[in-house]
Amino acid sequence: MRVLHIVEAFGGGVVTFLQALINGSDEQDEHIILYARRDNTPDAPEKLFRPGTRLIRSENLSRELRPGEDIAAFFEIRRVVKEVRPDIVHLHSSKAGALGRWAINGKKLPLFYTPHGYSFLMDGCGEMKRRMYFLFEKVCGYRRCTTVACGKGECEQGKRVTKDITYVSNGINAQEVDALVPDIAARSDGVNVCTLARISRQKDPERFNEIAEAFPDVKFTWIGDGELREVLTSPNIEVTGWLPREEALRKVTESAVFLLPSRWEGLSLSLLEAMYLRRLCIVSRIPGNVDVIENRRTGYVCERMEDYVEVIQHLMDDGIDSRMTDAAHERVATELNQTVMVRKYGELYKKAMKTMGGGTTPN
Repeated sequence: MRVLHIVEAFGGGVVTFLQALINGSDEQDEHIILYARRDNTPDAPEKLFRPGTRLIRSENLSRELRPGEDIAAFFEIRRVVKEVRPDIVHLHSSKAGALGRWAINGKKLPLFYTPHGYSFLMDGCGEMKRRMYFLFEKVCGYRRCTTVACGKGECEQGKRVTKDITYVSNGINAQEVDALVPDIAARSDGVNVCTLARISRQKDPERFNEIAEAFPDVKFTWIGDGELREVLTSPNIEVTGWLPREEALRKVTESAVFLLPSRWEGLSLSLLEAMYLRRLCIVSRIPGNVDVIENRRTGYVCERMEDYVEVIQHLMDDGIDSRMTDAAHERVATELNQTVMVRKYGELYKKAMKTMGGGTTPN
């Protein structure tokens, strides 16, 4: 089959997700990506995907709401669909999801949408803007399109804006991680702490900084970069900037603890990678995180600042229970891996093609 992916947020976890989905799919399947560039988009994204994957850089897709560019992006999407004539179109992220659902007739061409974290769940953009994002999703939800959430929690949130929704849990390429980081049991001395993410409101760098300030003798590392870098002021925090994937994963293994205090999530691939790498994971109590971290079994789930301090102090006093990291590793290895994810997406695609057919125009 020929699958066209349309993605505005082409960076970070979305790129990792597409790598797993495309590189793990049937060799006879053809994949085309229409993407917009962000500051965390890899310099040579075509090298990340298997030979034969076609990348088309969008001239108009942008993160912000810009009526002129958005109208141009609408017609660009229609033009690319007519040119490519895909059997399936898969929209990724809120902006592409909104434009794509109106540019493409889902009654004639099988259409899927994965939010990778709904915009209306963002708690740092103001109540009015959140309501506007919710309304956009609600209106778009009436278009013929199957929303495929990346976890159970995101699926439950999505039921508020659409009836046509299911979920396929994100999964990582365990074999690739094994190849990049052969000694996944390696661990630094002490209870060093890291995270791997964009330094953005979503990932709550303010809370990360506050936790670091509470433990001045513990090394904290933020692997990544972003617009809120200046928030990380505690002197015991190292900010690495964006690193190649292999370096980033190896940097994770230099810390014993992976901290993800996000304000909202779909299902973080960096969290799944940390679980697989047997890092002790401490996460915020939000949908997505709690889908994979069972408190005190596969990691720790926290709500208040006091919870984070208590857990880290406990680890410093009593050490890390390897049964928890082993359980987290096993869950990813057996349930949350690329093989399972790719198979389930393939089943969804093929079912839609059987029902509707493919290769039509968006009119």
